[in-house]
Amino acid sequence: MKNSTIALSSIGALAAAGAATLAWGYTELDKFELKEYTLPLLPAGTLRRDKEFRLLHVSDLHMIPGQDTKIAWVSALDTLRPDLVVNTGDNLSDAAAVPDVLRALGPLLQRPGLFVFGTNDYWAPRPVNPLKYLWGAKREPSYVDLPWKDMRAAFVEHGWLDANQARLEFKVGDVRLAVAGVDDPHHDLDDYSEVAGAPNPGSDLRLALLHSPEPRVLEQFAADGYQLSLSGHTHGGQICLPGSRALVTNCDIDRARVQGLHDFGPMKMHVSNGLGTSKYAPVRIFCRPSATLLRITERDS
Repeated sequence: MKNSTIALSSIGALAAAGAATLAWGYTELDKFELKEYTLPLLPAGTLRRDKEFRLLHVSDLHMIPGQDTKIAWVSALDTLRPDLVVNTGDNLSDAAAVPDVLRALGPLLQRPGLFVFGTNDYWAPRPVNPLKYLWGAKREPSYVDLPWKDMRAAFVEHGWLDANQARLEFKVGDVRLAVAGVDDPHHDLDDYSEVAGAPNPGSDLRLALLHSPEPRVLEQFAADGYQLSLSGHTHGGQICLPGSRALVTNCDIDRARVQGLHDFGPMKMHVSNGLGTSKYAPVRIFCRPSATLLRITERDS
């Protein structure tokens, strides 16, 4: 009897601790952070007027109607005066969320921008077994359509460029960019053969865009000579140990590179923590939502 009482007490204590952790994780959803890195990638002499080229990377908004704190925080990123905004997908977590996505990104849509999509732009989220997430099992999409075409039309109407399965060349200020992007490789929506090949050697900055940082695609971007890849999808691990040490990545990238700036062979790679979560998993543990300002400077001559 005594052992049974001790066991029940232990189970109760663990349940209480788990509930407290989840409650704390829910409060972390609105504690947004701005991360900043400096990368010397540009040829000497590129920046004639400025000291740096400011690239703002946003990802995984997973917007739900009524998330006013998120809308205000993302809108205020415009005060950073980015030269280029890159959005690496999963903007939606609800069929009615497109207006709020556009409210959040509103000021940023007036600046030069690029985007690729994730599966949660195309299809609605659905409840998932949390054990599957912790085991790293790939989850099948719901295939319930979201209004991504309306969102895409708004992005393009404002001047953002669609980099899904595309190679793009354009100039922002003094910087000549060569960009290649693929559709979400996590669910095999990509076809690298459509964008394969070295970027224009006359470009100053060569960017690779993909929603999920899948090594099989990153290897091809790196081999083709891209300098910097930008992706999201992982939510930085979302459920982490202290020190933001991820338990899983939800893709094939290793846990050490689940968030932040890292090397991938000769290429730099940045993986965003993202700004939201699925509405069916509204919790972050030791992994706050974030956007990133990448200050691209000139290499030493």
